[in-house]
Amino acid sequence: MKNWKEWLKAATVRAIKTVAQTAVATIGVSAMITEVDWVVVASTSALAGVLSILTSVAGLPEVSDETDT
Repeated sequence: MKNWKEWLKAATVRAIKTVAQTAVATIGVSAMITEVDWVVVASTSALAGVLSILTSVAGLPEVSDETDT
């Protein structure tokens, strides 16, 4: 990873989007907002964020491996 700052920025943006999408999906399975188990929403979303970062280690298409010359 030659451009680790660029990678970190791209991985963070991707992880935040993944966390938000997971939270929306988890909240969406409840019939009413008062029935939402917020602990489950938070833990599921956090796990999705961690998995997103770990998946990004394999590579991000947004970040090129080439260095600028």
